[in-house]
Amino acid sequence: MDASRGLKVKNAFSQNAIWVVLVILVLGISMMDSSFLSVTTFRDVLIQSSTRLIIALGAGFVLITAGTDLSAGRVVGLSAVVSASLLQKADYANKFFPNLPHMWLVIPIIIAIVVGLLVGLVNGIIVSRFNVPPFIATLGTMVAVYGANSLYFDMPPNNSQPIAGLRNDFSKLGSGAIGSGDFSMPYIVLIAIFVAFIVWVVFNKTRLGKNMYAIGGNIQAAHVSGINVARNLMWLYAIAGALYGLAGVLEAARTGGATNNYGNMYELDAIAACVVGGVSTTGGVGRVKGIIAGVLIFTVINYGLTYIGINPNWQLIIKGLIIVVAVAFDIRKYVAKK
Repeated sequence: MDASRGLKVKNAFSQNAIWVVLVILVLGISMMDSSFLSVTTFRDVLIQSSTRLIIALGAGFVLITAGTDLSAGRVVGLSAVVSASLLQKADYANKFFPNLPHMWLVIPIIIAIVVGLLVGLVNGIIVSRFNVPPFIATLGTMVAVYGANSLYFDMPPNNSQPIAGLRNDFSKLGSGAIGSGDFSMPYIVLIAIFVAFIVWVVFNKTRLGKNMYAIGGNIQAAHVSGINVARNLMWLYAIAGALYGLAGVLEAARTGGATNNYGNMYELDAIAACVVGGVSTTGGVGRVKGIIAGVLIFTVINYGLTYIGINPNWQLIIKGLIIVVAVAFDIRKYVAKK
């Protein structure tokens, strides 16, 4: 009886180890500065995690198929610039499009998300139809998207000036909240929670989700079982691109502007959060709750270590060590299964 109970405890700990690590991390920072345990800190961590979570969820679609997506950060930047350029105040002096008429808020947002979706679809076509390895395909797309974004950003009369003067209804998406004070719920957090729920449904309750796991687990077996691998990969990369696009929109709204350098290196944080959250680099394994925990861990590291005054360079070292250890354990589990 005791052995059975011990085994259950061990299994429960192994399945929720990342949440234990998150709690230990929060408690450790709180021991150095007790004010870290506050509603304001919790709220700030959630706000900073929101766009990163949406990007990581997009990356999760690709990683579970045993692929990778290096273009995520640049797609975020492109979508941020596109949405910001279309949603400036009518009386702003340095308007990107001086003669652009007022549009409903949802239209520029949809345009920016569709831009991200199209980039993701291109990635999916290159990977599935031309059999280019995902690393190389998305590396090329990453460079091309940054070039296209820079050309767009440099268009006259903007001429590479930071895009600012955003409309109040757009900025409210990133800074507004339901309620007031520390116990208010920011809109951006609610959007991230809703997106996480939708992704959970796709992962667990749809044919596309089941095919995604099958492709990542064994692509040859997926072919044999009748799954249209190419079509599913195109859908998965397109969805990932749309999520990057949404994240770019929210990032522009949160910060009140955009430049062509927005989203730089975000893909690495997203991939790291996924891997730390249990998404296997070999494909076929990954859960939404793990991705959420991974994003929170890296946000707490970034926010918490800055909060207690530790040199930001140490954050990079700690994050790097966490990534290497997580991948090492993942590879060991894969080797053990083989």
